[in-house]
Amino acid sequence: MVIEIESPRVTGSSLDRLLSVIDLETARILDRALKGQEVGVDEAVTLFGARDLELHALCMAANELRKRAVGDVVTFVTVRNINFTNICYTGCRFCAFAKHFGDEEAETLSIEEVAHRAQEAWEAGATEVCMQGGLHPKMTGYEYRDIIIAIKERVPNIHIHAFSPFEVQYGTKKTGLSTRDFLLMVKEVGLGTIPGTAAEILDTEIRQRLTKNKLSAEKWVEIVKTAHSLGIRSTSTIMYGHVDAPIHWARHMALIRDIQKETGGFTEFVPLGFIHWNAPIYLDGDARPGPTGMEDLRMHAVARIMLNNWIKNIQVSWVKLGPKFAQVCLNAGANDFGGTLMNEKISRSAGAPYGEYMAPEEFVRLIKDMGRIPAQRSTTYDILKIYD
Repeated sequence: MVIEIESPRVTGSSLDRLLSVIDLETARILDRALKGQEVGVDEAVTLFGARDLELHALCMAANELRKRAVGDVVTFVTVRNINFTNICYTGCRFCAFAKHFGDEEAETLSIEEVAHRAQEAWEAGATEVCMQGGLHPKMTGYEYRDIIIAIKERVPNIHIHAFSPFEVQYGTKKTGLSTRDFLLMVKEVGLGTIPGTAAEILDTEIRQRLTKNKLSAEKWVEIVKTAHSLGIRSTSTIMYGHVDAPIHWARHMALIRDIQKETGGFTEFVPLGFIHWNAPIYLDGDARPGPTGMEDLRMHAVARIMLNNWIKNIQVSWVKLGPKFAQVCLNAGANDFGGTLMNEKISRSAGAPYGEYMAPEEFVRLIKDMGRIPAQRSTTYDILKIYD
């Protein structure tokens, strides 16, 4: 059956024709999004169920919104990941990175070694170091500050993107400082931005199934809002494809959108598919083996549609998706290819098969292959170099 949408078209003719022949509800939702109207939770759930022509229309509409928001430039950042310790006793059931004292692969870098790796990264062309680690029982809390001081003494101009909200909570517990005072302390010595990881799914029921000892959704929101209020911007993330469902994804994105409306502090949104191979919750039979490729497509497309008016940058994780499928998602609403990484260990520990480093030249090749414009960016999305 052919469906006619009475409202005037704001897209190209091929998408117009597609919207005229697909499911009426999906067409109306996409039509509203293309007019700049906000998509609600129930509407997002409908989009997460898109298949066949509806899925094609979803991806085309998301890509159209991407083009309007940021044009044809695809960005990436030159960054080194430094996971300074993998010792952690939290017991997150989705994590294969954490080790205990005495484990053969347990590792804690000295502050001097962390600073040395940051200097190596700077000399190799990195503009950022991204630092996250396990919650080491013997850390004092002030070591988070001392790590930043040591790096800034070696490489004053490198951007430090570090310490998830979970680590911030741990730092406040170990130091006795308030969230605000802890964040002020690390900002004053050189912290630039924080990763919006440890979000997983911001839903109490789901978080209890993933881990019972991690920070609550409410605490994650409080820490992120506090950081934003202090001028410390952050990424935002979702980890999906385990014990969750589309309703949880839609509510999560709506909450991220509400925070952005209030603070304006998110630089980007990053969908992170669950890597299952070595994850305890999967090995115990309590989670599915990560998202499917179609779910990955829908996730990036719906993220663009739900967040487009508030968060311009939707990032693909090439470590989770693989570089080739990341290209596909960059044609479904995403516009950022992530970072070079240089030593990413968390996804690798979980069994991700796609490596831990991708050279800038490979980003440029893959982006040009899409007919798009490659550009190196800063952590906060200033364009540093465009590759003609």
